[in-house]
Amino acid sequence: MLLRDIILQGARDYSQNVALVFRDQSTNYAELKVAVERLAVGLLSLGIQAGDRIALLLPNCTPFVYGYYAAAQIGAVVVPANPLLKPAELEYIWRDADVQLVITAPPLLPGVQAARQDLPNLRHVVSISPRAEMPDLALVDSIPGFLTLPELMRRGAEILAASEGAALNPPIDENSCAVVIYTSGTTGHPKGAMLSHRNLTCNVEQVRAALHFTPEDRFITILPLFHSFAGTVCMNTALGGGCTSVLLENFQPGRVLETIEKHRITIFAGIPTMFNVLLQFTPEREYDLSSLRLFVSGGAPLAAATLAALEARFGVPVLEGDGPTECSPVTSVNPVDGPRKVGSVGPPLPGVEIAIFDDSDNPLPVGEVGEIVVRGDNVMLGYLNQPEATAEALRSGWYHTGDMGRMDEEGYVYIVDRKKDMIITSGLNVYPREVEEVLFAHPAVANAAVIGLPDALRGEEVVAVIVPKPGQSPTEREIIAYCRKNLANFKAPRRVLFRESLPLGGTGKVVKRLLKKELEMEQSAG
Repeated sequence: MLLRDIILQGARDYSQNVALVFRDQSTNYAELKVAVERLAVGLLSLGIQAGDRIALLLPNCTPFVYGYYAAAQIGAVVVPANPLLKPAELEYIWRDADVQLVITAPPLLPGVQAARQDLPNLRHVVSISPRAEMPDLALVDSIPGFLTLPELMRRGAEILAASEGAALNPPIDENSCAVVIYTSGTTGHPKGAMLSHRNLTCNVEQVRAALHFTPEDRFITILPLFHSFAGTVCMNTALGGGCTSVLLENFQPGRVLETIEKHRITIFAGIPTMFNVLLQFTPEREYDLSSLRLFVSGGAPLAAATLAALEARFGVPVLEGDGPTECSPVTSVNPVDGPRKVGSVGPPLPGVEIAIFDDSDNPLPVGEVGEIVVRGDNVMLGYLNQPEATAEALRSGWYHTGDMGRMDEEGYVYIVDRKKDMIITSGLNVYPREVEEVLFAHPAVANAAVIGLPDALRGEEVVAVIVPKPGQSPTEREIIAYCRKNLANFKAPRRVLFRESLPLGGTGKVVKRLLKKELEMEQSAG
């Protein structure tokens, strides 16, 4: 199966169903197919060919979906990126991917122009808005190869009309690369995970089989589409099942509740940060959220206390799952109609194999902690331009996730922590996530991160950085005592720092490498 089959089947089986809603403008499946084909032909008219790389630098919006599937339709490769990235970061990604065309929004054009100065192969910049809406026409005139999405789609429509609507389905190998998503990593530059048509469409079928989505389901898509979680669950899987995806550009808790009520949302896929904010939000009025049937949590471990509070407040089951970008990305999820185990990310999806390996890549017995490894049709082709990193990640025929975890007798996976985040203090292993689970259960803690900092005596000391809930003022002594009550003393933080916020990445995860760097600088300065 190819990515374009999602659009072709949608138009065939659900033509009048609403596929997308953005700013109260609805697009049904038949209209989506027409728009995608027009853009695809427009791209061909610019000389874009199979294998060429097309960058999407956009917030959640209908044009993102058009660009994604138009590229897939002609065999071009989609390279999505976070709109918050700086020009230098974009330049690295676009150079590494050899991007030929960028689709973006007017406010992002200055950054695009700055990033492309030394990228001679980047020939075209496409704005999703008409020229009449450009805030800076002088800037537009200075961008070589500039045109707008409406212009490009009109060109495609004219070519299609002249060809009497000839079908646009060039042959594409399902094992060819369809999308390159750059993973943030913990050190150095990000790596581009190459996902094939088969990787992505297999994961769509796996997710659908596990979560039982139906054409009556309506998603609120607040997770960023440039990220693999939203791209697979809220776009590919939703559209592949005839569902409706309601797109929001940013996360505002009041607007989220209003959207759920107005559009009768049934599925809310989110990350723990979003759910924590929702729980702390006090709405000005009551919202009718009775249409909700499922929360799906991923992207980062969900604290048991957060899960319990979410289910108690909204009366909706929370299914926690997991998976890295390199696996398209979903590998496991708690089942809809089976036992849900708090603290677990569920059993492997159908067609996905998960094992626990030791440092020598030997399987470990049930219950023992080791590295989580994955095998299946959803596992990436490799990292773009990085054969050594690819060989290391895919050694022994398994993708090595870098997550430390265990499996129980029924095959449920429990993530203990990132392998590289493990703290060794006085020769003892401390998994930060275990400490964070305890901290999240404290009534005064809104967000928390635990890291290891150098210590002359112990090697590393456990440090907790906490964002208190509004109106709360916990003390360091109080937090340490609370942790020692619930954890072995060596796992409890020896220091507790308080902050108004923590550094978050584009998907809402705490970026621990930035936090650690900041604290190490403070430590050396002090």
